[in-house]
Amino acid sequence: MVSDFRKNKLLYVFKSFFDINGSGKIDKTDFDQLLARVSKVSGWKAGDEEILNNIWKGLQGADLDKDGEVSEDEWISLWESGSTADWQNLYCKFIFQLEDSSNDGAIDSEEFSSVYAAFGLSKTEASAAFQKMSKGKASVTWAEFQELWKEYFSTEDVNAPGNFIFGKSSW
Repeated sequence: MVSDFRKNKLLYVFKSFFDINGSGKIDKTDFDQLLARVSKVSGWKAGDEEILNNIWKGLQGADLDKDGEVSEDEWISLWESGSTADWQNLYCKFIFQLEDSSNDGAIDSEEFSSVYAAFGLSKTEASAAFQKMSKGKASVTWAEFQELWKEYFSTEDVNAPGNFIFGKSSW
C-alpha cells in the first residue's frame, strides 16, 4: 500500500502534469493539451509528439476498467505495483529533454524553473526546488536525474532530493 506521503506526491504529478484539463482522469485529450503546452515551451514541430504518444500508449496499461481513462485510483494502483514500465522511462527522458533546453546534457536552475513556470508553478518555488534537488550544485546531469526520478516515486524521506524533481519546494 502506498503511504499518504507518496500518495500526495503521486497525485501531485497526476493533477499537475497529466490531468491537464482537470477532469479527474487522464485521457487522450490531456495528452493533446500537453502537446500544445510543450510545443509552446520547447518549440516542438509536427512529428515531435511521438514520445508523448508512446507514453500515452504505455499509460493505458493502468486503465484497469478499460474505459479509455486513467482515474486517480488506477494511477495510485499503478505505482503500488512497483513496476517500472517502459512508458515511465520514456516520461523520465521526456521531462529531462524538456528541461534541458540548451541540449548540453544537464539541467540548470533557469532551465528547470522556466519549464515549471510554463506549467503554472511559481518560478521562485521551482528555483528553490532545484536547489534542493541539485543539493546546491549548478546543474543536474542525465545520470543524476534518473536517480532523482526513481527516488521521487519510491522514497518515504520527506527531505530526499528526488522529492523536488517536479518543481515543488516543500511537502
